[in-house]
Amino acid sequence: MAMRVLIQSQGVKQFAKCGEMLVMTRSMSTQKGKNIGFIGLGQMGAPMASNLMKKGHQLHVYDVSPKAADGLKAGGAKVYTDTKDLAKNSDFVFTMLPNGNIVKDCYKEMVDGSAPKHTMFVDSSTIGPEAAQDVQKLINERGYKFVDAPVSGGVPGAINGTLTFMVGGKVEEFNQVKDVLQDMGGKITHCGDYGMGQAAKLANNMMLAISMVGLAETMNLAIRLGLDPKTFADIVNSSTGRSWASEVYSPVPNLCPNSPANNNYAGGFSTGLITKDLGLASNCAVSSNTPIALGSLAHQVYRTLCAKGLADKDFGVIYDFMKNDKN
Repeated sequence: MAMRVLIQSQGVKQFAKCGEMLVMTRSMSTQKGKNIGFIGLGQMGAPMASNLMKKGHQLHVYDVSPKAADGLKAGGAKVYTDTKDLAKNSDFVFTMLPNGNIVKDCYKEMVDGSAPKHTMFVDSSTIGPEAAQDVQKLINERGYKFVDAPVSGGVPGAINGTLTFMVGGKVEEFNQVKDVLQDMGGKITHCGDYGMGQAAKLANNMMLAISMVGLAETMNLAIRLGLDPKTFADIVNSSTGRSWASEVYSPVPNLCPNSPANNNYAGGFSTGLITKDLGLASNCAVSSNTPIALGSLAHQVYRTLCAKGLADKDFGVIYDFMKNDKN
């Protein structure tokens, strides 16, 4: 029961549309379907689980918030109140949870030896290499297989099934899980041994944070100098300043159709989560004696936003913060 108190959904509202799609796609063939458990049905987990159902898999789901599972239940998923029961009925179990402590508590409670020995456990949370290695040891000691498989691509990638999966584990474990990951993603990469998926994810997210801060500064300067936002965005996206954020996820409202900036920075990838990831990257940099001057600066910028009460806003809110700073 303690684990249920700890697990926190990363967002329920985002999934309403996914649940509606499930009802329409339920008639697809289940010939290749597996029994798949999914724990953590927030803004990322819910659409990821939805895509597994659309590919014909039978879903077994759990979230601390009953409302988070409503859309999946409408599409045919079985909802559980106990993660151990979920694992007993699953060929694969995915976890998509907010932080390493919650992930560890979840697996300590769930992996008690009662699940079938062929069950493969896959953590797609962002928790850091050492935490992933600790979870791997726990799971392997109980006689099960495990890979860390964090993702990149954000909520749009989760909804569209185009996520990039960065997988850490043995080659044979990667091969075992690869086909299922392809039902949620567009690029599946084996990064090396346990924890290396997490290492790739943290380095990538540090780059994302740095580029978002740089884009926000640049757009703010250009607009204050009198440039039209769309005109300058078109220049950036056809020039050397182009980035994923500028093309797909602009922090300036009304430049990218699916950016949370268009909705007062609601939803998306929260400032609190990017701050957490930057903290994990900073810890890795210290342990590996790696200089990360810009990564550390980006961490301080986002910590400031959290201190200003913006932790729940999408991380593109950095632009709005800069825009309103008149100093």
